[in-house]
Amino acid sequence: MPRARRSILALLLTVGALTLAACTQTVSLQPAPDANNPYCADVTVRFPQQLDGQPRQWTDAQATGAWGDPTAIIVSCGVDVPGPTTLPCQSFGGVDWIVDDSEAPYYRITSFGTDPAVEIYLDSERVASAEVLDTLSGIMVTTIPINGLQCTEDVPAA
Repeated sequence: MPRARRSILALLLTVGALTLAACTQTVSLQPAPDANNPYCADVTVRFPQQLDGQPRQWTDAQATGAWGDPTAIIVSCGVDVPGPTTLPCQSFGGVDWIVDDSEAPYYRITSFGTDPAVEIYLDSERVASAEVLDTLSGIMVTTIPINGLQCTEDVPAA
């Protein structure tokens, strides 16, 4: 293929890709208080393109991730590190998670014993929380330091 033709083809492919990217909707979020923590950068660069079958969406806030169209999963790194709580706590893949089901079927799940903390907000009618927690725990266990706090017992979530 002649060089000029390759250049034109490359230009057309680039314009096409940018046009498609412009069509995707950006999920507008607020960054967490400690979103600029370097460990959050280590976590977010490892976010998968799909999470429990949901495609990743663009977000406009540092240290965040969103999946699904419409959004079914939102992840924020750098949320306030939780202290002891009476909420249910479960361990997945070496990370403890506090489960708040007060907005069921939407669950707010926050890492416990990690600093910085990571929060997941998900629609349990569209995604399996265990699949999401397993995937994100696998990323976090090698990137975020443990602060010494841990679940005293695993309590099943509702």
